[in-house]
Amino acid sequence: MRETSTSPSPAARLAAWAIRHATPVISLWVIFGVTAALLLPSLLSAMRPPQARLPGSASAHAAALIERGFPEWGSEQMLLAFSSATLRADDPAYLDAVSVTVRALATRPEVTLVDALPALAGQDPRHLYALVAVTGDTRRHLPGQRQLAEQTVWHASAGDVRVHLAGVTPAFAELVRADEADLRRIELVTAPLVLALLVAGLGVAGAALITLAVAVAAVLAGVGLFAAAAPLLPVDSTLLIVTVTVCLGLGVDYAVLIVLRHRHHRAGGRAPVEAALRAAATAGTTVSWCALAVMGTAACLLVIPEPVTRHMAVAVVVAAAVTLAAALTLLPCLLVRCDRVLGWGPLPWHRERGGAGWVRWGRHLTRRPWPYAIGISALLLLAATPALDLHLGIRYDRAALAGTDVGQALAQMERDRLGGATFVALPHPSGGPPVDVAALVERLRADPLVADANSLDNGRDLTLVIVVERPAPDSAEAAALLGRIRGEAARLLPPGQPVHTAGATSLLHDAATIAATSLWQVIALALACSFVLLAIMFRSLLIPLKAVCVNLLAIAAALGLLALACSLLGTEVNPLIPLLVFTVVFGLSLDYEVFLVHRIAEHYRRTGDHDAAIVEGLRHTARPITLAAAVLATTFAGLLLSHRHDLRQAGFAVAVAVVLDATLIRVALVPALMRLFGHRNWWPATCRLRMSSCVGKSRRFQTVQEE
Repeated sequence: MRETSTSPSPAARLAAWAIRHATPVISLWVIFGVTAALLLPSLLSAMRPPQARLPGSASAHAAALIERGFPEWGSEQMLLAFSSATLRADDPAYLDAVSVTVRALATRPEVTLVDALPALAGQDPRHLYALVAVTGDTRRHLPGQRQLAEQTVWHASAGDVRVHLAGVTPAFAELVRADEADLRRIELVTAPLVLALLVAGLGVAGAALITLAVAVAAVLAGVGLFAAAAPLLPVDSTLLIVTVTVCLGLGVDYAVLIVLRHRHHRAGGRAPVEAALRAAATAGTTVSWCALAVMGTAACLLVIPEPVTRHMAVAVVVAAAVTLAAALTLLPCLLVRCDRVLGWGPLPWHRERGGAGWVRWGRHLTRRPWPYAIGISALLLLAATPALDLHLGIRYDRAALAGTDVGQALAQMERDRLGGATFVALPHPSGGPPVDVAALVERLRADPLVADANSLDNGRDLTLVIVVERPAPDSAEAAALLGRIRGEAARLLPPGQPVHTAGATSLLHDAATIAATSLWQVIALALACSFVLLAIMFRSLLIPLKAVCVNLLAIAAALGLLALACSLLGTEVNPLIPLLVFTVVFGLSLDYEVFLVHRIAEHYRRTGDHDAAIVEGLRHTARPITLAAAVLATTFAGLLLSHRHDLRQAGFAVAVAVVLDATLIRVALVPALMRLFGHRNWWPATCRLRMSSCVGKSRRFQTVQEE
């Protein structure tokens, strides 16, 4: 029995065009891939750490005030940490080496101030520190500054004195260098595992190789786009790692769905071209909606005024777009041109059973929906419970920085109880007297967490209080001290005096605050976008409502397990992780929702038998969903090999969420709920069998039904 639409879907039209021009299409993808591979080394060398400011934040406003009022303090302040194993800091040879290094750095045009700091109480007698203020693009000048300082002090002291450069930008730069090595290791481990899973799941080596080839093409396309845009768009390591991971995961995910549908049609006697077109018309259309869902939810992150988060959003959107392009153009061409390869290398123990096991499971589930719906929901809620006590915080990734130049500087500073500095900017009317800060400075000097406090005025319109802190900027003590500084300033300064704070502690505090306050805004946007998208697709209100609820349940369970793991390890969760996990996992979960419900609706449309439609939907989709999810979970689990805590947390949470979604939710909870809702699933459509399946408002799904 067959039912076809008079107007082919956009996915089918694009696939048909690609097949007609198979040779140039494949050639273009090969050229693009080779070009991207050749550009990769230059892209890695051009990667820069994120900027050390949060546009629009309180700390950025304070930094801008200081830069404008005290140009000599520059746009960022860093520390030179000197040390020696043989000389004391008061030794003339030590002091001469420091003086030569300070003068050498002061000659660089972007360096506005270099000043040695007095020794603090309790400081190691072999250590000395100097403040370095810089302006302009700190990320671009950093390598030259570090090299000049290291070489100068080495030659001036005959190797007896060493120096390390510490600060926010140097720390990010070291993480970028570590990320390059992590990316290579992740791909070397993940790619073979993905191929092994594909061979085992598809049962044929040829089909697995074609699927992986499409994913690799998507990875190269994504990397190539960012390599081409590098002169205009700053590319950091987080953007590159997210792009590669999402391209590989989604590339395999989408290709598996289309390849399995193509093989189904070929087994039914269709010619290669017809099978590829029908796979594009059905699975390709579903994949299009899935990619649109991923792009829509990821785009919600763009509302956050934080560069790292926006880079992640751009990475996911670009990855989904190029993956979809590869699935609808390159893959149909390969399915036709490499038809014989699809059956190459079958596993001797693999046999197609027609989904008999899933049929038995579906019939069992439809007879007992209540126990599974209640039991699985309770289990997921239990897993989500630790998320109620989720401890968020941004910390220096000391494990990733260990052994690096910045890591050694931070360790030295923490041993000396020198955490950094907070700058309190106090604007006053131009030409007026400086703000009276005597009482504030005296009170701050009495604080046990303050190493020193001083003030100065630019003689025009700005008074500056410099507070040298003992705790590390990412510690709870530093956050508490920042609160006290602001509180004492409000209490001891003249009424109505504006108070602005800058420095590493203020920057980290603003980043955590922005992430925490933006979470609910992003959640609301993602929920609204996904609800509208599913409502348009299925012409139903109950299906999108159910999808939103179960997806929230999966994400909450994943975050709960992440919170439990972090509490056992004694670490905090980066505030950006819940944002990334929510948007990425929500989009991926909609993939499987669309694929499963589309198949159920196809059978229900033809027969009107709701229970049989659920069984048939599971028979056709459970295998590709579990295979695609296994590959996707493996891809994100590869992030656990990274040295960075935030990437490991993201990889763990996404992998767990995908596994929960593809096992407990998609093949058990969702079918059970659909069985309980029955015909009401399609309410309030005027025709219970109507559903939309293409981007245009008035177009319908082109479906091809097989007996």
